[in-house]
Amino acid sequence: MQALTQFPPARAAGLARLARFVPRAGTDYARRRNVDLGPGRHDHVSGLSPWLRRRLVTEEELLASVLGRHSPVAARKFVEEVFWRAYWKGWLERRPAVWTSYRAGLLRALDRVQTEAGLRQDWAAACRGETGIDCFDAWARELATTGYLHNHARMWFASIWIFTLRLPWELGADVFLRHLLDGDPASNTLGWRWVAGLQTPGRTYLARPGNIEKCTGGRFRPEGLAAAAPALEGPPAPPPRPVPESGRWDPGRATGLLLTEEDLAPGPLFEAGLAPRATAVLSSVDGLSPLAVAPHLLAFVEGAIDDATARWAARLGPVTRLSCADDIAEWAAANGIEQVVTPYPPVGPAADALAGRDVIRILRPYDAAAWPHATQGFSSFRARIPSLLDGIGRPAA
Repeated sequence: MQALTQFPPARAAGLARLARFVPRAGTDYARRRNVDLGPGRHDHVSGLSPWLRRRLVTEEELLASVLGRHSPVAARKFVEEVFWRAYWKGWLERRPAVWTSYRAGLLRALDRVQTEAGLRQDWAAACRGETGIDCFDAWARELATTGYLHNHARMWFASIWIFTLRLPWELGADVFLRHLLDGDPASNTLGWRWVAGLQTPGRTYLARPGNIEKCTGGRFRPEGLAAAAPALEGPPAPPPRPVPESGRWDPGRATGLLLTEEDLAPGPLFEAGLAPRATAVLSSVDGLSPLAVAPHLLAFVEGAIDDATARWAARLGPVTRLSCADDIAEWAAANGIEQVVTPYPPVGPAADALAGRDVIRILRPYDAAAWPHATQGFSSFRARIPSLLDGIGRPAA
C-alpha cells in the first residue's frame, strides 16, 4: 500500500521524518513552502501531518525541535503553520454547530447525487480524476494512492472543485476526509469553508493558472479554470461557546484508560499519576463519512494504534479493542473499573461517539492554552503565539 510505504504508521518513522526536516524549517521553508513538486517530492514542507494528526509525534515535540535549531524569527512561518492546527481545532470546538451543519449539508448533497444524474456523473469523474483538468486529475489520483496532498494543492483542488466544476463543497470536503491520512474535522471543514467564502464571509480563494504553473515547477498550466470565485451563501457562524474544561479523575478509584484515534499520546496522563487497571481502544474513523473510508486511512489508523499500544504496553494493563462506544460500560464492568479517563476528543466522530457517555475527558495543556484564543480570525490568534511558545516543553508522547 503506497500510502503506508510513504507514511509508515509508527512514531519512529515520524521522528525520523522530523529529524530530516528540522534543518529546512527556517528560511528554506519560508521561501519554498508553496512549491508542489509532485508525489514523493514534497521536500520543502515537513510531511509530518499524518503523525501529528494522531499525536504519534506531538506539536510540542515538533515546535521544541524546530526552535532548538532555528530562531523564532527564522522559523516564524513554520511555527505559524503548526499553530493553525490548534487555531482551527479551537475555533470549531467553540462552535460545534458548524460541524453539525457540514454533516447535514453533506447528507443533502449525497441525496442530490442519488437523484441528479448530471451531478452524479460530474462528482464521480472528479473523485476518479477524470475531469480533463490535468492538475486536478493528478491531485485526485495522488490523494487516492498516497493519502496526502501538498497544502497548496489542497487549496487549488478545493477552489477548482467549487468554482470551476461547481460541485457542492461538502462533497469535496468529504473526499478529503475519506482519503487524507491527516484528515481532521476542524482543519478540513473550516479550510473548505474558507475557500468557499463561508468561513471569512466574502473572502474566497481562486485557483489561478499562472500561480499553479509557478508553484508546480511548470508541470501544469491548466486551461478553462473559473476566472472568478463568488462567495457561496450560508448562515453566519454562531457565537463561540466557552472553552471546555478538563475533567478530573479520582486517584482513589479503579480507573480505566480509553484511547481513541484522536490522541495516541497518553504519556502526560501517566506523568500526572494515571495508573489504569486496563485500557480500551475505540476507533471511530469510519464515522468520518457516510461513505466508505479509504482502506489506506483505516490501515494507517490501525497501525498507529498498534504502535502506541505496543510502546506503552507496560503502563496500559490489559488492552481491549472495542467495536463501538456502547461496549464501554460492559468493558468497564468486566474489569472492575469505576471511572474511565480519555484524552479529550475534539469535535468530530470520536466526540460524537462519546457524547452522553460517562467518560472523564482530559484536555491536553497545549490545547487548553491555545483554544481560548480561537475567538476571531487567525491574525488575532497569531499575536498570542509568543506567549504560547513560552509554555512549550517536551512532554512524553
